[in-house]
Amino acid sequence: MTTAPEPFGARLRRAMDERGPLCVGIDPHPSLLADWGLGDDIAGLETFTRTAVAALADRVAVLKPQSAFFERFGSRGIAVLERAVADARAAGALVLMDAKRGDIGSTMAAYAAAYLDPASPLFSDAVTLSPYLGYGSLRPALDLARESGAGVFVLALTSNPEGAEVQHAVRADGASVAATVLARLREENGKNATAAPMGSYGAVVGATLGDTLGVNGVNLAINGPLLAPGIGAQGATPADLPRVFGAAVRDVVPSVSRGVLRHGPDPAGLRASAVRFAEEVRAAVG
Repeated sequence: MTTAPEPFGARLRRAMDERGPLCVGIDPHPSLLADWGLGDDIAGLETFTRTAVAALADRVAVLKPQSAFFERFGSRGIAVLERAVADARAAGALVLMDAKRGDIGSTMAAYAAAYLDPASPLFSDAVTLSPYLGYGSLRPALDLARESGAGVFVLALTSNPEGAEVQHAVRADGASVAATVLARLREENGKNATAAPMGSYGAVVGATLGDTLGVNGVNLAINGPLLAPGIGAQGATPADLPRVFGAAVRDVVPSVSRGVLRHGPDPAGLRASAVRFAEEVRAAVG
């Protein structure tokens, strides 16, 4: 008899409790490669990625590689990404693939298989998804995540200012698009008997949004994780989290990239920065 995999939400809750509630992005942006004294080429990409993963994967809860920065190098970049995913997971970090995929039918199923099928070389603990072809278009990924014990983070209220023109748009029933996405995720977690202590279906909600989260009936209590980009270089601080997220703050996974990565290529600098952010978040969240 095959044992069902442990759900992502339970694994994430444990990792956050043990390692601190922090997600560190692995974003090999050309400017960061230059800051590290590396070339904007496959050798630089590989050195940057291996250094960051080796320094952080045994101590942070979540590592979040940004797929686009690897894809731009073609198949060689994807090979680096595959190695990073495997090495990070082997060291105990949960891997959230920041791919923001969104499509329909068999194409969405193929995206889901790429990141959420345990047989895939890019199999990750979770993936970011875009719901703007309709929440129902995500069904292949939602179902495969449940089967494989993985998770998803669906774009709901993103930190980029352009997002408001879609996410704050109001439907005929008076609810905003963002509020509707959050409601669907709440339902998804609610119908999953294993959604304790936390569901596996999360949302992306920017830590920089502040009071705008209260518009159009937004309810962040989805019994799932809230990935919160914007900590560090984008201006938000760990101390802002209780004000922004209120009662849902314990389920927040703050995400920082440049705030940690700028301390490389010294592994000790990367580790110290990540530990400091995690401690600040833990102190703020309580």
